[in-house]
Amino acid sequence: MTTARELALHVLQSLETGKQRSDQILHHALQHSALNRIDRALTTGLVNGVLRYRLQLDFIIGRFYHHNFEKAAPVMKNILRLGVYQIIFLSKVPDWAAVNECVKLARKYKGERMSKLVNGVLRKITPHSVALDEWLKEKNTEEQLAVKYSHPQWLVDRWLKAYGWEKCEALLLYNNQFPSFGFRINRLKNSAGKLFSDPTMAAVTHEECGIENFFLSKDFSSFEPAVIDGRLTVQNPTQALACLLLNPAPGSNVLDLCAAPGGKATFMAELMNNSGQITAVDRYEQKLAKTDAHAEALGITIIRTVAEDARSFTPGIRPDAILLDAPCTGTGVLGRRAELRWKLNPETLRELQILQAELLDHAAELLNEDGVLVYATCSIEPEENSMQIYSFLRRHSDFTVDPVGGHIPEPSRQGNNGCGAILTLPGEHHGFDGGFCQRLRKTRR
Repeated sequence: MTTARELALHVLQSLETGKQRSDQILHHALQHSALNRIDRALTTGLVNGVLRYRLQLDFIIGRFYHHNFEKAAPVMKNILRLGVYQIIFLSKVPDWAAVNECVKLARKYKGERMSKLVNGVLRKITPHSVALDEWLKEKNTEEQLAVKYSHPQWLVDRWLKAYGWEKCEALLLYNNQFPSFGFRINRLKNSAGKLFSDPTMAAVTHEECGIENFFLSKDFSSFEPAVIDGRLTVQNPTQALACLLLNPAPGSNVLDLCAAPGGKATFMAELMNNSGQITAVDRYEQKLAKTDAHAEALGITIIRTVAEDARSFTPGIRPDAILLDAPCTGTGVLGRRAELRWKLNPETLRELQILQAELLDHAAELLNEDGVLVYATCSIEPEENSMQIYSFLRRHSDFTVDPVGGHIPEPSRQGNNGCGAILTLPGEHHGFDGGFCQRLRKTRR
């Protein structure tokens, strides 16, 4: 039978060549395994831990590996990473157990000679033999932060320049913590008072986050029945801010571009009391099918899904409001997508800037006069956010920034100076992911 560690290795290997997200691969692997609850938790912890701390693990291995570790086979790298992660980070796993299990994996996948190499390297590595702070003294500031918090140095360089040392270190730290789940109470079916009057819910540890009908919890399984029957939706509060900033009125006509999987569309429908029309546009029919199913579970009837390219879609009627949730680097959600930090590069950022500008220009053409456009990303990169808006306004003299309204929670209104923008950095507000949204109004000609 496949062990927890071997299953973790399979997931890590799948990420080397595939384009699927780690959570999707992990979910599929666990579904088809016979592991018990404890071993499933171990597999999940190993995959996420190795992905988060990959750079630091490689740095440590490099101090004990007497060959060029960069040239090692991917399976060897991942076996050694699994071993070192257990030795350094998992105090409940005995070192000998971590070593022995990784030696077995190396023997199975790379033969006897490589298993001896794994045994020799891992037996030298202990919490006492690793002097990370001492080894990093010889490195510059950027590299110290990159290795300590296991982020690509090009990202660390950017964040230091954009946000300074204190904020940069806070977001690096946040990205390596196991995040809470955000939950949205469906106001069409429920209320906070009603939800938590249920004894099974009242006893579950949760905390408010400052946004009405949203709360945070580390416990997903206890709330899962309410998610399935439509009383709750899993949604981080940062994602809510763009919808609150748009503030769609009941009875209005709203266009949601790049809408899948539909979390923002369904929240807007709840804000509109299920009155009016929301057209949710996305290129991927399979994702829109999930939007339809989710809307049905929530009791929402005003969402119409359309599978088209948001850069060319034309609605029959000009919308009163448009939410453009643009494709982006996702640097605000690296805490949830651990492998994403290793897949991003500056070229990806440049390509996405071009796409975002095309989407913004098309949205501007579609919007009705005096209508509101909210541009949103889950990025914290200035080029995708404030700089993108600055360029847009230079191209479109008929648009102006529209101030943040009083319906936005106070912490998110602070510091926007009437510019109509909200930037949330990871680690800045407890439980909030990173993200950006900007409110714009189309003036009458």
